[in-house]
Amino acid sequence: MKLTPLRSHFCILILSVYSVGQSIAADITAEKSGSVLHFSIGGNALCDYQMEPGDVPEGVNPTFKHGAHLHPVYSPSGKLVTGNHQPDHPWQRGVWIGWTKTEFGDSHPDFWNMGKDDKIAAEVRFEKLEKLWNGPVGGFVSRHVFLDHSHTPDEKVLNETWQVAVSQKTLDGTLANIIDLTSTQTCAGEKPLKLPKYHYGGLGVRGNPLWNAIDAVTMLTSEGHDRKAGDNSKAKWVHLGGMVDGMPTGIAVLIHPSNFRFPQPLRLNPKNPQLCVAPSQDGDWAIEPGKPYVSRYRLLIFDGKPDAKWIEAQWQSYSQNP
Repeated sequence: MKLTPLRSHFCILILSVYSVGQSIAADITAEKSGSVLHFSIGGNALCDYQMEPGDVPEGVNPTFKHGAHLHPVYSPSGKLVTGNHQPDHPWQRGVWIGWTKTEFGDSHPDFWNMGKDDKIAAEVRFEKLEKLWNGPVGGFVSRHVFLDHSHTPDEKVLNETWQVAVSQKTLDGTLANIIDLTSTQTCAGEKPLKLPKYHYGGLGVRGNPLWNAIDAVTMLTSEGHDRKAGDNSKAKWVHLGGMVDGMPTGIAVLIHPSNFRFPQPLRLNPKNPQLCVAPSQDGDWAIEPGKPYVSRYRLLIFDGKPDAKWIEAQWQSYSQNP
């Protein structure tokens, strides 16, 4: 049947109303409140994205107020799995990305230890929220800028885009909260950011403060290594977890095979519940003008002890996603 213009417009209207209805009934709710994006499902919190600098715990120097990170992050049962601005390393904040040992022209900006020695010599700063959406998969796109404060005026080093998707699914019988993070970093000017060989710097994850005691946290890699054996090793995935409210819970970082130097090197901190996916361990490299540096990770947050076979199956599924 050929549609008349009136019928055609009517059909478009019906489709538009249906789409709005679907959006309203979305599984994942994304809400902006001040400088924070809150993600939840059925009224239960999944995670927050801190845009501009947020509050730090009582007793922590305000110098360590930073944004551009995920925290808090929760398991499906509502258990906290991330830590923020802890006394031993107050610059560590939930889930973040930063480079430590660098060369940028004649300076050496440290984008990891921001606020150490009571000064901000370099900074990863939230710049703009590009998109925010609800749906079966919620998410956002944001922009960050890496700034070198050792020059006057400040010099832009890198521009970064975060594309983040948040969902909750039952995967092979296990309910999991899923955060897909894609970071794209490009040089802000004509100078490269050189990254000499170093044992950490890259994607960082800080665990729940309940796991601060050395024997309170467990780590497991795709190669079957624990915290000690897994430090300075390479892996496809790594799990960080411990007890919360008398039950085990944790977070697994799945590393996409398209990432630079995959399987990527790990830094598993021997003294606190913190891990880092650290490509600089393998030697000198650089982020160069005109060559975007893209890194992709899937965070699986779930309750219970880590099952290596289950995590491996989830990595296999993720690895096939281009």
